[in-house]
Amino acid sequence: MTAPVRLAKRLAEMLPCSRREAELYIAGGWVTVDGQVVEEPQFMVSEQKVALHPEAKLTPLEPVTILLHQPPDISFTPQLICADTQAADDHSGIRILKQHFVRLTQCLPLEVGAGGLSVFTQDYRVSRKLGDDAATIEQEYVVEVAGELIEEGLKLLNHGLSYNGKALPPSKVSWQNETRLRFALKSVQPGQIAHMCNSVGLQVRAMRRLRIGRVSMAKLQSGQWRYLLGYERF
Repeated sequence: MTAPVRLAKRLAEMLPCSRREAELYIAGGWVTVDGQVVEEPQFMVSEQKVALHPEAKLTPLEPVTILLHQPPDISFTPQLICADTQAADDHSGIRILKQHFVRLTQCLPLEVGAGGLSVFTQDYRVSRKLGDDAATIEQEYVVEVAGELIEEGLKLLNHGLSYNGKALPPSKVSWQNETRLRFALKSVQPGQIAHMCNSVGLQVRAMRRLRIGRVSMAKLQSGQWRYLLGYERF
């Protein structure tokens, strides 16, 4: 029996290459042990078959951004983002790696009780963009409402209401049908949309965020996620 050694050491001896290069191959998901991808350089192997993918690239792992159609009234848990819940029509071409599901930061959390587009990222540039520019990035919500809209209520929703003692900036609010309003607004505060509706005689029945800046949820189904495409910008 061969004494167990770290996978990175075995790969470095097998290729040959440096230990650092071996670790990059492994972290990139290019190495299999008995046909199964292993992403941990410290994984111990003895007589198993270790193989390097013929298209392996010696590049550091890039941070990813994930778009999730978060179900309403469900707090985020790691189980919501996993290989099993990836959208079938994800066209990013990114190979799924376990490391894509760790150290994810949620940006611009959903309104209270809402579902829809949620953003989780490993990329500090994305988290900084959505944090520093939150006041100027438009978010689009579709809101199911009940009740009787007061006179001039739609005008007030667009401009004229206050929240937490401060006047709200102008919004773009319009009817989609008899029970559904479309909100396009910036610098959304927790509870703001429900407060706006209550102020004009309406009660919120459901909310769904469709868009953040220029990035749309599109056809992403509830509970599914996809990678942010390379050309997409918030």
